[in-house]
Amino acid sequence: MSAPTEVELELDDIQRGVLSPRPTPYAATYTVFRIDDRARGRELMRRLSGAVTSVADPVNSLGETWVSVAVTCAGLEALGVPRSSLDTFAWEFRQGMADRAKALSDVGESSPGNWEPPLGTRDVHVVITAVAPAPLLLEAAVDRARPAYERLSGVTAIWRQDCYALPTEAEHFGYRDGVSHPAVEGSGIPGSNRLEVPLKAGEFVLGYPDEIGGVQTPQPTVLGRNGSYAVFRKLHQKVAEFRRYLRDNSTGPQDEELIAAKIMGRWRSGAPLALAPQCDDPELGADPYRRNTFLYERDDPAGFTTPGGCHIRRANPRDASVAGEVRLHRMIRRGAVYGPPLPEGALEDDGVDRGLMFAFIGAHLGRQFEFVQSEWMNDGVFFGAGNTRDPVAGSAEQEAGYTIPRRPLRRRLAPLPRFVVTRGGEYCFLPSLTALRWLGDLQD
Repeated sequence: MSAPTEVELELDDIQRGVLSPRPTPYAATYTVFRIDDRARGRELMRRLSGAVTSVADPVNSLGETWVSVAVTCAGLEALGVPRSSLDTFAWEFRQGMADRAKALSDVGESSPGNWEPPLGTRDVHVVITAVAPAPLLLEAAVDRARPAYERLSGVTAIWRQDCYALPTEAEHFGYRDGVSHPAVEGSGIPGSNRLEVPLKAGEFVLGYPDEIGGVQTPQPTVLGRNGSYAVFRKLHQKVAEFRRYLRDNSTGPQDEELIAAKIMGRWRSGAPLALAPQCDDPELGADPYRRNTFLYERDDPAGFTTPGGCHIRRANPRDASVAGEVRLHRMIRRGAVYGPPLPEGALEDDGVDRGLMFAFIGAHLGRQFEFVQSEWMNDGVFFGAGNTRDPVAGSAEQEAGYTIPRRPLRRRLAPLPRFVVTRGGEYCFLPSLTALRWLGDLQD
């Protein structure tokens, strides 16, 4: 029996934002549009089909600079996509993130009633994302998309968020971010963990077989194939409160860094506890070929080195023994910071909004993003830790401490406040370039 052949992806039809890692450093902007005139909205899709960058497009003189476009379910309705077609999309997408708030534990401070307008409303129709290695090049990327919507009456820009990734890749809590990237079969893009077998293309791109052999394709095929789903989240970070928590629960600066590592699963340099268990290793943290190549089960099944409840082990348990099949819940994750850093050493909030703009890419909203958010981030049953939540990004309303496994006695920290608050978000569809043209050619 011959070995199965690797699937061939139609990379020239898939938006670069679906599969390609972002450059380091980079600047980015998210711009949200409302469609008030159907014909003009379709014209926008036609124009964007010529501005959007595919995975196969070569790097030009502007470097890793590209534009991508996403559409909400309300946006597809505004464009006049028939109900018979809309009903073939994922039901979570059809509901929208605001209506899924309870399942996502977006409650209290994070509830949709407290979101930043217009996020979470039916006015959000189209999201254009521009990415570039530097702010000046970002303006060039925006200029590439601007002719698509400028002087187009009936299409209105209603929200914009600028964000960035530093050369250090650090986010506001001080950790190196964007370390992990899964390999996707047929993409030709290597993953960051050389021990991880590439995932089936259908986990991330619609119209191809996934890990269990299923093929998800919204109809008609010309609309669904080569597309994907994107989850956009604006998350405010309580940086001063996080710093105070570390200080108040530590015996000194060295212990503070150890606690920070045990909470995240990595030292702030990006070096994982799995490979640097005793002390930080900045050289390892800066090496993209080594810092993510590790597993858990053989060397650390009980979590004495990398706690089972830490952020990175919850987000991706890798080969650890947990309830469920880990490969069915993998996502492509893009993160960028917004707002200026809190001055180093400051322990009081300065009132400035700062945080993260996240984009999660996958073909299965339910068993990827929603499962990870509800079962791994906001519960601990999957690894035998009851109803504990993620110590960094967990959003469940509960007064629970954080336990660090160690011998002879475990260490239990004080109850965790909420460090991250949802400011808004959307479930979107990333159409293929062919689908953008199809949307542009729709007729009533």
